[in-house]
Amino acid sequence: MGKIVDKAIFREEIRPKLKKEGKTIALCHGVFDLVHPGHIIHLQQAKAMADILVASVTAAEYVRKGPGRPYFNDEMRLKVLEALEYTDYVMLSEGYTVDDIVENVEPDLYIKGEEYARESDDVTGKITAERELVEQHGGKVAYTTGQVFSSTKLINTALAALPDDVVKYMESFITKYSMTDIKKYAQKAEMLKVLVIGDVIIDKYTYCEVQGLMSKDTGYSSRLDYSEEYLGGAVAVARHLSSFTENVTLMSIVGNEEDIRLKFLDETADKMRLKLTYSTDFPTIIKHRYLTRNARREEYRKIFSVNNIPDPAVYEERAREEFFKGLAEKIDEFDVVFLCDFGHGLIDEKVRGFIQEKAKFLVLNCQTNSTNYGLNIITKYSRADVFTLDQKELKLAWPIETADENIALEKLSTHLGCSGWLTRGSDGAYGINDGQIHECPAFTLTVKDTVGAGDAFYSIAGLYAAVGAPTELGTFMGNIAGALGANIVGNKEAVEKVNVLKYAGTLLNI
Repeated sequence: MGKIVDKAIFREEIRPKLKKEGKTIALCHGVFDLVHPGHIIHLQQAKAMADILVASVTAAEYVRKGPGRPYFNDEMRLKVLEALEYTDYVMLSEGYTVDDIVENVEPDLYIKGEEYARESDDVTGKITAERELVEQHGGKVAYTTGQVFSSTKLINTALAALPDDVVKYMESFITKYSMTDIKKYAQKAEMLKVLVIGDVIIDKYTYCEVQGLMSKDTGYSSRLDYSEEYLGGAVAVARHLSSFTENVTLMSIVGNEEDIRLKFLDETADKMRLKLTYSTDFPTIIKHRYLTRNARREEYRKIFSVNNIPDPAVYEERAREEFFKGLAEKIDEFDVVFLCDFGHGLIDEKVRGFIQEKAKFLVLNCQTNSTNYGLNIITKYSRADVFTLDQKELKLAWPIETADENIALEKLSTHLGCSGWLTRGSDGAYGINDGQIHECPAFTLTVKDTVGAGDAFYSIAGLYAAVGAPTELGTFMGNIAGALGANIVGNKEAVEKVNVLKYAGTLLNI
């Protein structure tokens, strides 16, 4: 039998034999993306603490270091550890935590590097839980004392895993901001009471295999594969925010469809408070996209889209009055309001004016899409505390000035009387504050689906602004969220705090 073993086989066959022989077992766990001298010293010291050393590797799909990581695949990382003389057994961990390995190995010692000795410094919040689980299985945590190296730093520099423009940007950024700053503002955000107001959208994705053009027409002929529904619009924004603070409330008007109501409750009940008004006339908005998937890699192409938005998009008077009454009663309770104006009828002139007047801190996003093109322009607002928009939306707001985006962005910032961000797709983002523009490159060009990227940027950048973070730091955090969001299909999942912080750590490590 080789060193690489299945965890179940270790539990059922190998461990009982080792314990019968009186052998002590040590466990080391990590990504081990690029094994370096620090790893060798760590494993050498761990082996000296016990008779048997097990090394486990986090499977690629559970690595939280940003798009493009790990650099090496599961098989390669396992084989490298297998080749080292200090390891006796190597196995794959299939989860975001090491729980599956601990429960199968039941180590006498769980070995960590000395940099993990202070549990309060752990951005993932996992170290305490790991220690408690190890102790429940009769083991304890021990620490090695070798020099600390970084696989991430070596990959970022020696292997040029980051584009040149990102490396250059980060070299400047780290002279002004640190992980301590990023964590400090994240901790402040935990205390915020957040209100999200905006259109609720169901993103329905139907996956097809395109067979070609119809023989007697110009449309596509496709074979249906399967469909999924994701909570989008303002719900997606609220889900992103709920990873950073437990005090998130969503207010909106939705249709009275029973199945959709149950979907809301099932997927959001433990993440946010819902203050929904139900319309008997206006359906819950569904945007149905048909798309294909690249057979060789996870890339998607949308081929067609339909929606059920009424024309005109106007809610009945009873629903609008009920929604406004609830808003008027509650808005003073919140530290920050995220106004997600998707232009589908929820934010009328009365609501718009009231929010601008009453919100203690207003994070504004006013979106352009195919159903409201040219009709939902951000300049209809006169006040915000921070805003986000994309290049198309800026061009509609200041069509003459967009030959120079800097000038147009300055005009919008002056018009709204606040700082803000312009998202620029593969070109990154601009942040503006007091007339000064900060440029930030895109942190990944690996993209699955851009549908949720802008909302992710808006959510996290806006949250950092609400706790007083500098605009440049908000740009950085928003770009991280956007990069992660662009690698989530639709709004299938939220951008999680732990992933944002881990990716920040990856980028800072140059």
